[in-house]
Amino acid sequence: MKYLLPFLFSTVSLFAQKPAVNEYADIDKKALQLPDSLTKTTTGIASYIKANFKTDREKARAIFVWTASSISYDVENMYAINFYETDSAKIGKALRTRKGICENYAIVFQDVCSKSGVASYVVLGYTKQNGKADYVPHAWCVAMVDTAWYLFDPTWGSGSTQSGKFVKKINNEYFMASPTVFIKSHMPFDYLWQLFYYPISNQEFYEGRTAPNKTKPFFDYADSIRVYASLSYTEQLSASSRRIEKNGVKNSMIFDRLQHIKMEQENEKIKRYNEAAGTYNEGANDYNSFIDYKNKQFSPSKPDAEIQKMLDLPAHKLKSARSKIQQIKDPSAHVSSLIAQLSKTIDDLVGQVQEQQTWLTTYFSKGKSGRKSMFYEKKVSLFGVPLNK
Repeated sequence: MKYLLPFLFSTVSLFAQKPAVNEYADIDKKALQLPDSLTKTTTGIASYIKANFKTDREKARAIFVWTASSISYDVENMYAINFYETDSAKIGKALRTRKGICENYAIVFQDVCSKSGVASYVVLGYTKQNGKADYVPHAWCVAMVDTAWYLFDPTWGSGSTQSGKFVKKINNEYFMASPTVFIKSHMPFDYLWQLFYYPISNQEFYEGRTAPNKTKPFFDYADSIRVYASLSYTEQLSASSRRIEKNGVKNSMIFDRLQHIKMEQENEKIKRYNEAAGTYNEGANDYNSFIDYKNKQFSPSKPDAEIQKMLDLPAHKLKSARSKIQQIKDPSAHVSSLIAQLSKTIDDLVGQVQEQQTWLTTYFSKGKSGRKSMFYEKKVSLFGVPLNK
């Protein structure tokens, strides 16, 4: 993923100009005094932010200026992208080397924000420079400052490239940017993150038609973000996929993002299946322990409540495994086949647990001699297979 930065152009002014006043000078100064010992992790950085800044605006500014100032754009490795790299690995690499590309800047900013009590999300999309849409994706952020959502691009806000070299210079245009300005250069794959009540399409972005069109259906993005936050990861992927497709698959970057989401959805479904299978295996092991103890004629002896608990455990695990299977929505043919096999296996073991429960209920109803006589009935092996015929 190559992320291009705005180029700096030299200009000659014929008239003296007043230097721009940085209203955040005090915050910036304090942010850049963050002790190096705390910069090894985002948790350490967040601890300093929370201790030294009170409002969301102060925190967001401190995190933005620290991230943009402390990480340098890794020009040499702009193509060295691993789409399967975890967020923690991206963060670790950026904090360790103090270099990164947009995804490193964005995830560091987002993670410190979240750990500092500022709601934030990483946004994936593509950009436009000099009137032309780029052919590589980009990453930036949204964060809620006080009661409103704003846009941040700590990568573009950190500096620019000149003759293949990165030049650091804080650019405040990308701090708490207005959506109407930001959309001229940044187009998220998912229109949720445009922060527009009347989102524009990819086609309109290409054509430069970024002004709000109130003839379109109204989209309450703030409420939609609240709903998005309440969804599971799998549900978030599904919702995002629908919005991306609805907004038009204009280029290969959008297509690749959709394919990646579908792959993530499949991986999440397989993950849920594996969790269900793991829970089933735990239940099977618990059941085997009960059968083994029963075949030893409940020796050494235990109170009835503990014996009942030994059978309750697999029953609970099997119920949980079945519930996890039912949470897998719209599975692929491959996952459906796996689910069908596991469901049958669960049903078979549930039946055996119920048989053992019937036997155990009868056992508890008898006296000492009656209980002992029940062990002279047919013994069963693990999973209830008769041992003596």
